[in-house]
Amino acid sequence: MSGSESAKDPLISGSEYALRRARLMAGLAPDSLAIISSAGEQLRSRDTYFPFRQDSDFLYLTGFDEPESLLVLLPGRSQGDTLLFCRERDKEKELWDGPRLGPERAVAQFGLSDAFPIGDLDDILPGLMEGRERIYFPMGRYAHLDRRLRAYLQAIQEAPSSKGAPEMLDLDYQLRELRLLKSERELDLMARAGEISAAAHHSAMVRCQPGLYEYQLEAALLHSFMDAGARETAYPTIVGSGRNALIMHYCSNKARMRDGDLVLVDAGCEYRGYVADITRTYPVNGRFSDAQKAVYEIVLAAQAAAMEQVCVGNHWDQPHGASVEVITRGLLDLGLLQGDFRELIDSGAYQRFYMHRVGHWLGMDVHDVGDYRVQGAWRQLEAGMVMTIEPGIYIPANDDRIPLEFRGMGIRIEDDVALTAEGVRVLSEGAPKAVADIEYTMRHGRDLLTR
Repeated sequence: MSGSESAKDPLISGSEYALRRARLMAGLAPDSLAIISSAGEQLRSRDTYFPFRQDSDFLYLTGFDEPESLLVLLPGRSQGDTLLFCRERDKEKELWDGPRLGPERAVAQFGLSDAFPIGDLDDILPGLMEGRERIYFPMGRYAHLDRRLRAYLQAIQEAPSSKGAPEMLDLDYQLRELRLLKSERELDLMARAGEISAAAHHSAMVRCQPGLYEYQLEAALLHSFMDAGARETAYPTIVGSGRNALIMHYCSNKARMRDGDLVLVDAGCEYRGYVADITRTYPVNGRFSDAQKAVYEIVLAAQAAAMEQVCVGNHWDQPHGASVEVITRGLLDLGLLQGDFRELIDSGAYQRFYMHRVGHWLGMDVHDVGDYRVQGAWRQLEAGMVMTIEPGIYIPANDDRIPLEFRGMGIRIEDDVALTAEGVRVLSEGAPKAVADIEYTMRHGRDLLTR
């Protein structure tokens, strides 16, 4: 989205961005200053660049979607506490690279106190830093910002009238805490991202058949995303058929899908800065074998058990613990694990088949900001938190101790869950996941395609 589109978006208003900035400044130490940088453009090859994606913290606080920008927050400053440095209008460059908002229009559209050309940064920012006791910024994230601030600090310290350089502090914690709890407008955007992504999974499910390449399912997903108004993916799409489903971050998507195999599809779109993250696993030929169905139903039950534990007052680990119990019991029943149920859990023996946790925070980033522990204890769940619930079972392909019909099977089911004051809201529920629903969708969807 462009800066102008963001400002006109009825879901995230200028007043909400202003409220976010005010909340951040309220949590900073007295007599401080905060600096947040935009992302930079990333070179792809020679003189071509990857599509620009704004830094999530910068976008969260401003809505401004251009590179070469810097936000400066000055709590308590009577002349204005919110300053933006950005690129000036330039007719020649805009002819080649597209329009720029410019400082004057940025102030009006984003409710800022003032804005200046980014070329004036060296003349203005050191003076704003001088006399402040503390400077907050995202330490280590952008090397160019680290170098620039070090040079400013050295100049301040060496000035004849200097009272010493300000203390430098990392801004990461304060922003993590703000972004962890989503507003109603943020939840609306995430619901739209989930709706678009669920529909795309439905389309891929209908498209799937033996002989296609994994990237052809990826193409169906991308078409659905863009056709619905989501220009970007939230992360590289995973389409892993057969044994490729055992690779957690497989994304080459170049194998031909075979009759009798399962395919694991992990994909989500980014919609106006917010993301979805959905996984579905289904048979390439549209019908689960008995062994595939048996393992799939365990994963589905584990997800249901985990979702029951997502409620205000429970802690972060309770959904994971519930999923571990269901998966361990299921693997025991299938004979893939042997031994005492509680001992298998306590020893971590189940991790041979289920090696990741049941979920993660979700928001502007796929693995969104927010601590999972607070002062050493698991964090309590609160309204406004959004997370994934994604149990899985991954059965090694080359283990003679495992019955042949189960070997090389990778199954994960993932949904996006928002915790609200009214209860749990599943943002991705439009993607079929019950065995009967998947088989019906694949069978009848193909019939429609061939008419």
